[in-house]
Amino acid sequence: MSKRVVITGIGAITPIGKNVEETWEGIKNKKCGIDKISLFDATNFKTKLDAEIKEYDPLKHFDPKQAKRFDKSSQLAIIAAREAVENSGITKENTNFDRVGIFVSSGIAGLKTIQEQCEVNLQKGNKRVSPMFIPMAIANMPSGNIAIEFGFKGESMSIVTACASSTHAIGEAYKTIKLGEEDVVIAGGTEAAICEVGIAGFENMKALSGSEDKNRASIPFDKERDGFVMGEGAGILVLEELEHAKKRNAKIYGEVIGFGATTDAFHITSPCPDGECGAKAMTRALESANISPEQVDYINAHGTSTHLNDSTETMAIKTAFGESAKNVMVSSTKGNIGHLLGAAGGVEAIFCVKALEDQIVPPTINYKEKDEECDLNLVTNDPVEAKLDIVMSNSLGFGGHNSSIIIKKYN
Repeated sequence: MSKRVVITGIGAITPIGKNVEETWEGIKNKKCGIDKISLFDATNFKTKLDAEIKEYDPLKHFDPKQAKRFDKSSQLAIIAAREAVENSGITKENTNFDRVGIFVSSGIAGLKTIQEQCEVNLQKGNKRVSPMFIPMAIANMPSGNIAIEFGFKGESMSIVTACASSTHAIGEAYKTIKLGEEDVVIAGGTEAAICEVGIAGFENMKALSGSEDKNRASIPFDKERDGFVMGEGAGILVLEELEHAKKRNAKIYGEVIGFGATTDAFHITSPCPDGECGAKAMTRALESANISPEQVDYINAHGTSTHLNDSTETMAIKTAFGESAKNVMVSSTKGNIGHLLGAAGGVEAIFCVKALEDQIVPPTINYKEKDEECDLNLVTNDPVEAKLDIVMSNSLGFGGHNSSIIIKKYN
């Protein structure tokens, strides 16, 4: 018999908050975390804006040796995991740490470290490259470092599917617990790729917004959208088998009831134009949850603010939901925090959890110009109080990766 999977802990650090509550208050208060790039000199770049974590000091979270040995992607993952684990109340007294897994993903992981060490190699020679270069840069280290931090000894992995990475991680964690292979999985994502080479790569493929107005740069589904704004942060959830959670009297935030994933098999960066496989991911999630489209109250869309993503995702939602697409509320929170790449799905899953808890739909902020191609039931500019029972979160990644999770209010 398959197990039920609930969410018992959440943790985040984002461009609008140093924890979940501060971030969620920022969402409800329509806070925009986008501003001028300050992490490097952007004079020679067309891109002038990003979504950085404000006033970030690693020494407030780590001792100097740790701060030097952890890439920022691992630092943010650990910070969010600390909050999520503390929030969950998991201890060695109430949980077997041999059955706690860690599925924490990143799209690019140690990109800044790679850039820095390549510069060292070119300028000072190979003998000066740090012996910590590889352990800092590789994408599995956020998961590995969280395991070391807490002593969790279950299955540990990092699923890399670009911007779908952390939704995939949550989905696979759900399946793992459902099958009875772990009691608890720490799941989500982290990203800290704002650096010269990261911005240059996305800028040169024409994916980033060229706007210098922070309130008109990340504008999902708006007709004037011209690209996404790169953000950084981490979102971590504690997924737990229901009976295990009940046995230790854990607070339950919600229940993961469905997951679906597909691949476009179409293009390395562009989504399939008709949204067929994005729709199939949503349909698979609905089927695994054993629910009908009309039962979904809200979709947190991938909604990146690129022309192709938003129009294609619109078609995918309409294909998957049919007549119900006219009624289901849809929004993208990337106007608040930018696009966190591999961490996007983790943070957005937390927004879904908080939406269920507060019965509030987060809005797509700074929306002005309606686009006929994006004719969904969009929640724009202001939060909406609504009866929410079941919500969906979508993530779509370069390479054609599509993933959808469904979360239900726990009664």
